[in-house]
Amino acid sequence: MFEVYITKAGKYLPNKAVLNDEMEGFLGLINQATSKARRIILRNNKISSRYYAVDSEGKSTHTNAELTKNAIQELFDENFTANDVEVISCGTSTPDIFLPSHAAMVHGLLKNKSVELNSSTGVCCAGMNSLKFGFLSIKSGSTKNAVCTGSERVSTWMMAEKFEQEAVNLKNLEEQPIIAFKKDFLRWMLSDGAGAFLLEDKPRGDISLKIEWMEAYSYAHELETCMYAGGEKQEDGSIKAWSDYNPDEWLKQSIFSIKQDVKLLDAHILEKGAQSMAEALAKNNILADQIDYFLPHVSSHYFVEGLHKSLAERGMDIPMDKWFMNLARVGNVGSASIYLAVEELMNSGKLKKGDKVLLSVPESGRFSYAYAYLTVC
Repeated sequence: MFEVYITKAGKYLPNKAVLNDEMEGFLGLINQATSKARRIILRNNKISSRYYAVDSEGKSTHTNAELTKNAIQELFDENFTANDVEVISCGTSTPDIFLPSHAAMVHGLLKNKSVELNSSTGVCCAGMNSLKFGFLSIKSGSTKNAVCTGSERVSTWMMAEKFEQEAVNLKNLEEQPIIAFKKDFLRWMLSDGAGAFLLEDKPRGDISLKIEWMEAYSYAHELETCMYAGGEKQEDGSIKAWSDYNPDEWLKQSIFSIKQDVKLLDAHILEKGAQSMAEALAKNNILADQIDYFLPHVSSHYFVEGLHKSLAERGMDIPMDKWFMNLARVGNVGSASIYLAVEELMNSGKLKKGDKVLLSVPESGRFSYAYAYLTVC
């Protein structure tokens, strides 16, 4: 088995940062009314700025594939070019199209040479799954390098115009023309961007991160769906797929919008996170005091205190001065968030040889968790 190193990290955040009071100017007003939930959600998530791949008139400026390609290009220099890439592994929750795969569309933009492709789907763990594919490819000796990415372009999914027909339908039914909280909630939580890692079988440059191990867990066998798109949740907890609705219903019920069952989220996200992390550390004989930097992807600062407490209760008391997060500055970028955090830490000047870094990524889709343990080289 070969060693695997993250030798370089790149990122791409589109356009200029969007501040809280500017959000509705980009995403629009549903039914010409300001969201009653927006200020409460923003107060809890403590995100102060984020990035959108749309302009102030709501027109798209980048596709997801373009965001990803731009992040990948940050990895190239005179020592490693696009023509040196052997694997492109891309994870996203929000591909531009159903088919072909996201990785194929990114490869088409790079226009380099024939490579092996992998596309990972899901929610936030999609980026970690794409990383694991590259990790295992090099670990096994199948390839000497891999480019792995996480990216999202969710802003265009959240534009007010996508919900207008549902608001009209509610008004016609003499109901309050207010979009359900499970949909409105995520309009103020999610944003756009892409991150990329270059993985190689040898360290390179001043700072490389050796991937010691990766672990992943799913609790879909015991918990119902929490975050979803392209369907509607039924009373029994099952999901009725978009293809089982007629086109008229797609608009009237905003079937393709991203939705989240916040009650399920609160009930399980921290509990299962602490359980899975305890199992990952125990499996690999790692104690909490062997972690110098803890990079948890959290969707909202609302969960930070609870996560710290849940971990401590299971014997994983990681002091807050070891936590490294950039959520407030770059927003919740889903599968790209962990890439953006690692890129910032790698270029911060804080890391020293021998430091240990733990990456922790949950996703509420149906409660999955992924971890990676890194050594600074």
